[in-house]
Amino acid sequence: MTPAPTFRLATRDDLPHIVRLLAADPLGAERESPGEPLAEAYLEAFAAIERDPNNELLVAEIDGAVAGVLQLSYLPSLTYRGSWRAQVEGVRVDGAIRGRGIGRALIEEAAGRARARGCRLLQLTTDRRRDDAIRFYEDLGFRPSHLGMKRDL
Repeated sequence: MTPAPTFRLATRDDLPHIVRLLAADPLGAERESPGEPLAEAYLEAFAAIERDPNNELLVAEIDGAVAGVLQLSYLPSLTYRGSWRAQVEGVRVDGAIRGRGIGRALIEEAAGRARARGCRLLQLTTDRRRDDAIRFYEDLGFRPSHLGMKRDL
């Protein structure tokens, strides 16, 4: 039985493991570079997230090891009467322990943090090719309410 995860903000020392988690799926393998040394862009992005009070890089930890990660961004909005929302990105759980409730606990931790910050809703996007992820998010109460669109720059 896997122990319950604890949650904390990521540190610079977690970054190599986080990038490996991001690269450890078919889509991430196409766009991430987990080799050592890490690309400078990862270090710069981590520093920007760390100093921004409206961004958190949250890790789930089990027995002292990073078991999962997500980025939580707090976004002010004029819609919904000027309410705040929280955006979830980059959700990953270590494949060796996937299916043991860690992802669910990580999302619920994010939801609790968003509620504590006064956010009206928690939103995310996921690639249409991630059928398992879509089922996972729907099981957690997310609904496909909008058509998400992206444009490469």
